[in-house]
Amino acid sequence: MKLGLLTAPFGDTDLMDVAAWAASVNLGAIEIACWPAASGEKRRYAGTSHVNVDGLTNAQASEIMGALAAKGVTVSGLGYYPNPLHTDADHRDQVIGHLNKVITAAALMGVPVVNTFVGGDRTLSLDENWTRAQEIWPEIVAHAADNGVTLAFENCPMIFSRDEWPGGHNIAYNPKIWRRIFEHWGPGVGMNFDPSHLVWQMIDVGRFIGEFGPRMVHVHAKDLMIDRDGLYENGIISVGIGWQVPRMPGLGDLDWGSVFSGLYRAGYDGPVIIEHEDRNFEGTDANIKRGFLLARDVLAPFVK
Repeated sequence: MKLGLLTAPFGDTDLMDVAAWAASVNLGAIEIACWPAASGEKRRYAGTSHVNVDGLTNAQASEIMGALAAKGVTVSGLGYYPNPLHTDADHRDQVIGHLNKVITAAALMGVPVVNTFVGGDRTLSLDENWTRAQEIWPEIVAHAADNGVTLAFENCPMIFSRDEWPGGHNIAYNPKIWRRIFEHWGPGVGMNFDPSHLVWQMIDVGRFIGEFGPRMVHVHAKDLMIDRDGLYENGIISVGIGWQVPRMPGLGDLDWGSVFSGLYRAGYDGPVIIEHEDRNFEGTDANIKRGFLLARDVLAPFVK
């Protein structure tokens, strides 16, 4: 098991500088954010392109990995989190095209995992979205398998704002859908597990790890605080909007001892990557790094 960070918050910092800082503070793994280099994506915590996968060559891939190894870090996965089930077909084609490039780049770089979302159309029911997923995803799953790459879907509902309400932008959030995913797509896919998304859904974290732990190939460390005043004002029918607050590990409602206990019991011994989405630690490079260091100090005792 190795503790590390997702590079997304360092959108204006060169990858090698991010890697050097991570290694210097004993964060020995990085998940590399790989959005399109010229995407212009506006969503928070999205749009960072630390590796341009468009036309990446073998030589370039080897150079990147050699330089990162020299800095003292490993690569836990490449990360690109779009919406492949978007209602607009042109948008779907665009993001799926880039996702396939990320998968190809991972193979060239010798990175075994690509982290992403299944996606979802917020206007469709869960079952209607699942029908669409069965039509869209088999070719992508096959492309990953052909390249020796495991697709790791994150269990995030992607519902934080009105443009994502009522159904969210990612259907892979509850046990019912995860069982379907593993039944239909087999060993070529795994889970990028983020326990924070279970908190506000009132899904039992320990039970979830117990059931799906053997299929977890990557873990995000992010915490979540339920704003009780916000919950009182909005009620649960708001589906988290106005009362789910992403926090750095140790500042939310998760019991990290129980999380790691469950992971170890399930046999998970892979990377644990700190995902920074805490508004209290934004605005400056120093503040972002302070958040990562706080999380490191909370999690490090569990990572041996």
